[in-house]
Amino acid sequence: MRLISFNDAGQQQWGVDLGGRIFVPCRHSQWNKQIDSMLALIDAGPDALVQLRGLLDDIDASHCVDSEQVEWLAPIPRPRQNVMCLGLNYKDHVEETATEEVKLPRSPIVFTKAANSVNGPYADIEIDPDVSSKMDWEVELAVIIGKTGMSIDEEKAMDYVFGYTVLNDVTARDRQKWHKQFFIGKSYKGTCPMGPAIVTADEIPNPHDLNVISRVNGIEKQSSNTAHQIFSIANVISVLSQGMELEAGDIIATGTPSGVGYARTPPEYLMPGDLVECEVERIGKITNHITRRVTR
Repeated sequence: MRLISFNDAGQQQWGVDLGGRIFVPCRHSQWNKQIDSMLALIDAGPDALVQLRGLLDDIDASHCVDSEQVEWLAPIPRPRQNVMCLGLNYKDHVEETATEEVKLPRSPIVFTKAANSVNGPYADIEIDPDVSSKMDWEVELAVIIGKTGMSIDEEKAMDYVFGYTVLNDVTARDRQKWHKQFFIGKSYKGTCPMGPAIVTADEIPNPHDLNVISRVNGIEKQSSNTAHQIFSIANVISVLSQGMELEAGDIIATGTPSGVGYARTPPEYLMPGDLVECEVERIGKITNHITRRVTR
């Protein structure tokens, strides 16, 4: 299933993307109305997904809204915790960023983006060139955790995956360099667009064979496949869970391939007026305009 969150007449809701229309379970008499958000659905566990699939055979127009008439939000509009991200998880990205000898990481490199940096799949990304003039793009496959756990065995780690979505890890490269760490340069408001949907894990039998592409103003910047990731999703989940509790609804961005702006010759960065697209095979494409933030 393709699960989305959206605003309709100022009310935040969730539903199933059926292509042209959205099934809103809370409009169906057989649905548990307490499951009223994406996080609540994830918390409800596998039985809720089974029930949801069953309802898809018994819906009518009164249960749906027109997908063109609502504002699409990030599938999880406000995560419970920071978005967890991997750095240098593609060999070609390691190579393009290396200043000396290329050394692959021995274990996953992890940093986070603030929860309130999350943005919608088609929303504007507002930037202030006075704060950062070096905003960069990074297309990534993101993993949604489906149940809480610690000390997860790598062999069982994929059982903890609820689904997958597309994420653009927009980064202020100058601030990243200035502060000598990732968090500030990764966490500006609106710099984590996600979506357009969470595709449930059962529909992605092999997440390690998905094409990932980014474009700026229609020009391809990144093109790779998740097969080239250094650390598998199962390994990352297992490593993160050692001593740290992963919670249902957590988001893990699995890293970006080569082609980022700052590693180009000459470097390229996002500026107001640009259009950036990030796409992952079988999941979809997010499209965001870059606009200038108006400070008041």
